[in-house]
Amino acid sequence: MDPILPRLERETRRRRRSPMFHHQRVPVRMLVPNFFTLLGLCAGLTSIRMSIEGRYELALAAIVFAAMLDGIDGRVARLLKASSRFGAELDSLADFVNFGVAPAFLIFTWGLGDLKSLGWICVMIFALASALRLARFNVALDDDKPKWQTAYFSGMPTPAAAIVVLLPVYIEHVGFGAIRSTPLMLDLVLIYTLAIAFLMVSTIPTFSGKLLGERISREYVLPMFMFAIGFVALLVTYPFGTLTGACLVYLATIPISWRRYSQMLAATPVPAPAEENPSAPRRVVAIRGNEPPR
Repeated sequence: MDPILPRLERETRRRRRSPMFHHQRVPVRMLVPNFFTLLGLCAGLTSIRMSIEGRYELALAAIVFAAMLDGIDGRVARLLKASSRFGAELDSLADFVNFGVAPAFLIFTWGLGDLKSLGWICVMIFALASALRLARFNVALDDDKPKWQTAYFSGMPTPAAAIVVLLPVYIEHVGFGAIRSTPLMLDLVLIYTLAIAFLMVSTIPTFSGKLLGERISREYVLPMFMFAIGFVALLVTYPFGTLTGACLVYLATIPISWRRYSQMLAATPVPAPAEENPSAPRRVVAIRGNEPPR
């Protein structure tokens, strides 16, 4: 009998019994970012429940809370040097539930449910677009690009899309009229939802704000503190009016970011191709799967 086979069988059994983490003791700091991610996932699932029960204010608050936690967990992971492949996969799954499924449930139970199957197809397209957006983002993480391009997302990110797609809900609560009672307005909401889904899977550049978080001038520190405190105060006191204004401002920045990105791309020098030696043998390069650029 070949002695290699028993050894391979023992190795296979040992790998199957291996724990999730390779070390017996895991630093506590490695668990902190995942705690924020799981807390955001709980908020997304709670939003789905509130939507089913018709408690739209609480459902909306849960999505906003999940969006805030989504902006925290990644920065906490980088700050504590606790980034891991497990945390990245968990964050992607949580984003799909929080910003793909939960907003789709809310917008459907709020108004698009009156359109029956057409409304369901619309919110399903929105949820699928968020899944495709997250998959493209994960595939493109290892792409090499100039530093200035990291200040832009390719398409609308899923947390922003989840907040912006609910703009009709904010407008109705502000007091601009009962949108759900007018069939024409519901048709406009359906078209608007599909437009946001298209922006997620498109390659239109949108501001990410990553480079703004690296370093700021000393004279802007106190104004930024005051702006952040003022925004939170307005969000707590006048949530629907504040969210309406924030969504309109964000949508207005998309053409600006597109134009700015095009200008910087045109100003970036293109490296000259290396001269090919006809006598040298050509090397064939294998191209991996379908990996669209971010």
